Amino acid sequence: MHTSLLRLTRLTIAALAAGAALGARADAVTDWNLKTADLVTEARIGTPPAVRLTAIVQTAAYRAARAAQAASAEAAIAAAHRAVLTRLLPAQQAAIDAAYHAALAPLADGPAKTTGIELGQRAAAEVLAQRLDDGATTPEAYRPHTSAGVYVPTAAVAVPQWSQRKPWAMASGAQFRPGPPPALTSEGWLRDFNEVKSLGAKTAPRSAEQTEVARFWEYSLPSIYHGVLRSVALSSGRDLVRNARLFALAAQAMDDAMISVFDAKYHYNHWRPVTAIRNADLDGHDGTQRDASWAPLVDAPMHPEYPSGHSILAGAVGAVLKADLGTQAMPRLSTSSPSAKGATRHWSSVDAFVREVSDARVLAGIHFRSAVDAGAVMGARIGERVVQQEQAEH
Repeated sequence: MHTSLLRLTRLTIAALAAGAALGARADAVTDWNLKTADLVTEARIGTPPAVRLTAIVQTAAYRAARAAQAASAEAAIAAAHRAVLTRLLPAQQAAIDAAYHAALAPLADGPAKTTGIELGQRAAAEVLAQRLDDGATTPEAYRPHTSAGVYVPTAAVAVPQWSQRKPWAMASGAQFRPGPPPALTSEGWLRDFNEVKSLGAKTAPRSAEQTEVARFWEYSLPSIYHGVLRSVALSSGRDLVRNARLFALAAQAMDDAMISVFDAKYHYNHWRPVTAIRNADLDGHDGTQRDASWAPLVDAPMHPEYPSGHSILAGAVGAVLKADLGTQAMPRLSTSSPSAKGATRHWSSVDAFVREVSDARVLAGIHFRSAVDAGAVMGARIGERVVQQEQAEH
């Protein structure tokens, strides 16, 4: 992450934290969610590891909150966060301890506080024991496609081993693998090609709104999605355990989504728009026209194109939100983005939020429509699976 973007991230999180502190409905879950986002940003870790870390910490917090029926849930949640974050972000020890002591300071000393701390530590230990050997440290063995003596770009690709990790609710990383992208000789391919070529180029005649949307969703760390969750968690009529469940299930769904999407990405190894458009004379379709200098609005991530990672994350979060809210009135969803200078966007429905995320990746020039559609469907199925598992367990 560039220094300027890191600074914007800090400012955005600080603004969100200030807003949450002023709201009477803020609770320990949402407070710690903001603190975790800040710590993850400071640690400068990539999106897949950040999503994994967040799933572990939110799961521990939910288990701690459920266990603290006759103890301080606030103390339990603080202790769970401290234990997990200390283990996974050891370089952030001083900041973690400061946040922990600040969270405990207002709580009255006594058995409820002491027991809450013990329950939080126990929940964290259980989750860490279950997840530390989940395959995240499997050695990366990606082999670039080339022939002897021929140069290929040497930048490392992102987490090719991620699909081998142990999921939270899926049977395997391949459980929700979609069918292949459109054949290069098909009308679907021509449609996808021309759409992103015309809308996603750095110099495309997009509207100001379209450019704003593309830049907004350039950011990919979990905090941008957890902002949407907080807009629900801070609405009226909710309690701490329900909010802990919301964040835990969404975080697990996002982590399984990352496992699933990288399984499909490296299985299909589909080219990015910038590669396809600059090599359109090689795709075998008479309708596509090569543009040798075409460039996307946003630099393409270092992994294959199909399906879309952002779309699968949005679909997963959306499914968990729908399950949480049921037939209740939909609060106004919102979140802020460091890549849009801290701007906030709003949606009146889950479907509108998911659709915007997908549109953004086409407008950014880094995904074809087939990839965002497939990702959103995968994410919804994964989110539903996570919810079903938790319901069966409780």
